[in-house]
Amino acid sequence: MDAQKDRQIEDIQKDGQIDTQSDKQEMKTSDFYFDLPQELIAQDPLEDRSSSRLMVLDKKTGEITHRIFRDITEYLHPGDCLVINDTKVIPARLIGAREDTGGKMELLLLKRKENDVWETLVKPGKKCRKGAKLVFGNGELHATIIDVLEDGNRLVQFSYEGIFEEVLDRLGQMPLPPYITHKLKDKNRYQTVYAKYEGSAAAPTAGLHFTEELLKQIETMGVRIARVTLHVGLGTFRPVKVESVLEHHMHSEYYHVTKEAADIINAAREAGGRIISVGTTSTRTLETVADENGVIRPGSGNTSIFIYPGYQFKAIDCLITNFHQPESTLRMLASALAGKEQMLAAYEEAVREKYRFFSFGDAMFVK
Repeated sequence: MDAQKDRQIEDIQKDGQIDTQSDKQEMKTSDFYFDLPQELIAQDPLEDRSSSRLMVLDKKTGEITHRIFRDITEYLHPGDCLVINDTKVIPARLIGAREDTGGKMELLLLKRKENDVWETLVKPGKKCRKGAKLVFGNGELHATIIDVLEDGNRLVQFSYEGIFEEVLDRLGQMPLPPYITHKLKDKNRYQTVYAKYEGSAAAPTAGLHFTEELLKQIETMGVRIARVTLHVGLGTFRPVKVESVLEHHMHSEYYHVTKEAADIINAAREAGGRIISVGTTSTRTLETVADENGVIRPGSGNTSIFIYPGYQFKAIDCLITNFHQPESTLRMLASALAGKEQMLAAYEEAVREKYRFFSFGDAMFVK
């Protein structure tokens, strides 16, 4: 192993992400593979959000219990704190054409850089060089490619009349993950009921199981609810292409944690309550802003934290999550909390029991 990689291991060890150098060297992407039948990938959301199935996994014993999601109340206690991600998915998929040739183009908004300049993914990209002009709708929205980035993404300058968000709402489509092939009848079903701050290219899907009634019931029980924001990027769906987990480059996403949210979480922990994170996005946010004692510090910025087995959690105790893709960073994060072998056993059980997988699928509670 070269000196650069040795330094990389040392740096990550200092951040508390892994226990030993040998653990890192032995961690392979293939360790997180499992056989998933195509028919278990959920294509449509259930009519009732809270009626999805819930697998409860005890991370201490490995014991598995099969329930319905609304039964989550039986596993929450007064004094606990539920942390939710209140990001809102924007209708970021635009179908248009080149102004000069009329050729069909698809544009996916990834991240707002400034005012009307966005980082985007353009298809077909080879035909969209710097200076190319695109048009959407009946000329309501125009876009000019102003730069081509190293990773192939494009910086786009938009022009329009009125308010951009209103134009986007009329012309844009929900950016469903590539594994969902059915058309979404109601685009609000790819939003959580508590979505508030626009900016995501994908939904924080663990939160899709909650209804307003269920959240009120949870609060009535004496469980505090804290809201954080992390705008989910397209990198969520990008596969890990390297053999060694250590060599994977994690995507960066914007987060914001208010003082109010930090105070709620810190007060719950001080009083002996558990911090229960709803989704991998809430988890990554909390682990980014927590100090070595688990105290949450308010703030905002970009996080590229990569959590996988060996990571020492500082902020969360329990996790509500969906069932994720084989060899994905999301599965690695869940495995870091529950243990690699226990999580693999749970996934194999989910396949046997025909749980529904991915964004519109069933849920797991790691307690």
